[in-house]
Amino acid sequence: MIREMRKEDLGRIAELENELFQDDPWPADAFLYEMDDNPFAFLYVYEKDGRVIGYADLWITYEQAQLANIAVARESWGKGVGSELMDFCVNQAVKSGCENLTLEVRVSNERAKKLYEKYGFITAAIRKHYYENGEDAELMIKPLGGLEDDFDFSD
Repeated sequence: MIREMRKEDLGRIAELENELFQDDPWPADAFLYEMDDNPFAFLYVYEKDGRVIGYADLWITYEQAQLANIAVARESWGKGVGSELMDFCVNQAVKSGCENLTLEVRVSNERAKKLYEKYGFITAAIRKHYYENGEDAELMIKPLGGLEDDFDFSD
């Protein structure tokens, strides 16, 4: 089940961040800032049997969306959790009328890049030395179409 992230989830989120992103995990207070102070952030968790096994931080800024953070617990890899979170985030961006959905991913993260490519993301640029350890990031973009489908411009 995907639901909105709550403050009581932050302990588990911090555990997953430290496990999955050992070089530069987001601290719990970064998620707290996103919840309390970033009006463009929408945070979600994937919960199964009362336990958070995945999460996403989606920024929607007018006609643009950015997937700021997405992760799935290792024990849940290969079980469709990442795909369900991606489906949910893409749908949220589409419903908000966004033209594009962007994200950054480590150039070495082949598993994540395969998932993003499956969803139609393309690499638009390389961000040199993006991560704290100096690793580059790929900036990936998925065109969504925005609001143009909602209007008839034939007149």
